[in-house]
Amino acid sequence: MPPAPDLRTRSTARLALTAMGPDDAEQLFAILSDPRGWWFDPAARHVDLARTRAYAERAAARWPADGLSYWTARDLRTGDVVGLGGAQRHRSGAWNLSYRVATGQWGRGLATELAAAGVEAARLADPTSPVVAFVLAANTASARVAAAVGLVDRGPRVDVNDGVERHAWSDRPLEPEPG
Repeated sequence: MPPAPDLRTRSTARLALTAMGPDDAEQLFAILSDPRGWWFDPAARHVDLARTRAYAERAAARWPADGLSYWTARDLRTGDVVGLGGAQRHRSGAWNLSYRVATGQWGRGLATELAAAGVEAARLADPTSPVVAFVLAANTASARVAAAVGLVDRGPRVDVNDGVERHAWSDRPLEPEPG
């Protein structure tokens, strides 16, 4: 069996993707604390840097265990942090696809570019596990990104990570929910 690819750094047409770490927290906080980016779920907005630092630390800790986690996304031309995302192992065993772009960068297709890189990396890391994006029904922009990268809406499901019902967009049919 060939060795697993190193997915810690990747690039797309416009993005440099690097494994997220605690040193990224300050720049990521600007994105994760922006209320305009949380219109669909205001309670999830980061209101202090400590929360973002803990988020980045958890993402960094998953790289050694799973060979994949979330990236910090920088503009290839400027080096500015413009987003975060990728794929991280979900409690269900699936890959959780995440993509978030700074509100000032919306409308440029960067979320789709980031999400496509996440799907590709998840398939390289473990093609036997589904790739799933959990999307709140009101977040139609996120649903458009999921569809653009080839995911299909499998309907509402309870996300076992937090107990919230969201639409599960996935690259293949999912096991029926227990119970």
